[in-house]
Amino acid sequence: MHRFYLPPERCTDGALRVEGREAHHASHVLRVKRGDPVIVLDGIGHEFLCEVADVSREAVTLRVTQKKSLPPPSGQITLLQALPKGKIIESIIQKSVELGAHRIVPLLTERVVIQLDGKDVANKGEKWRMVAIEAIKQCGAAWLPNIEAPTTIEQFLAGKETFDLSLVGSLQADRRHPRVCFQEYQARHGRLPHSVAVWIGPEGDFTPDELKTIQAGGTQPISLGRLVLRVETAAIYCLSMLNYELQSTAGIESKRGRPGPDVPDA
Repeated sequence: MHRFYLPPERCTDGALRVEGREAHHASHVLRVKRGDPVIVLDGIGHEFLCEVADVSREAVTLRVTQKKSLPPPSGQITLLQALPKGKIIESIIQKSVELGAHRIVPLLTERVVIQLDGKDVANKGEKWRMVAIEAIKQCGAAWLPNIEAPTTIEQFLAGKETFDLSLVGSLQADRRHPRVCFQEYQARHGRLPHSVAVWIGPEGDFTPDELKTIQAGGTQPISLGRLVLRVETAAIYCLSMLNYELQSTAGIESKRGRPGPDVPDA
């Protein structure tokens, strides 16, 4: 069934109207016709099952037949991603949506110098938002992640935001397997973390000074395995791992006092 996105303010009554690029895509590419069933997502947890009522050159009108409210993920994941060169960030955003990221914060770091003025930030922000919208349409995610404007590590940390668990992918000798961090958190609090941040560096990793700054706020260095991963692979690896730990029955059983699986070598 075809999926479309409409912002929440345009999903307020029983008849929805798809316009602009979405309407052109619906009528000229997908060739929807009157009576076809479609789904509309508003990005804040609502899914509208609709029937096409009318198709014109300017718009596609939909009749809502059912509305579902879907809860947000139990653990909210913030990806703090060093901004790579080129369009790699678009692939990272797409995969982050599919893997349930709640929020994506692009970071300006020392080893990848990108000059952005106000217009560039606005243009990139709109482009990244469209990538995220296309991703929720493809995978059916009910929640559209918030993609923030690029910021420096220092600027982000100055906001003094707190997370239940904060991790950074690292090549340092003192890094640990991420499951150890989750098990320690569960042992202290008797539950899984509700909010998790994961920091991913650029090609060549964060500088030693950047890592020191990140870890000064309590962020724990974790291993991403024995191999050195590309930036986009590291992001996918971490988000997949976080999803597993936050949703696994092993985590629930561990919370109830049952033994969890053995921790692999870092």
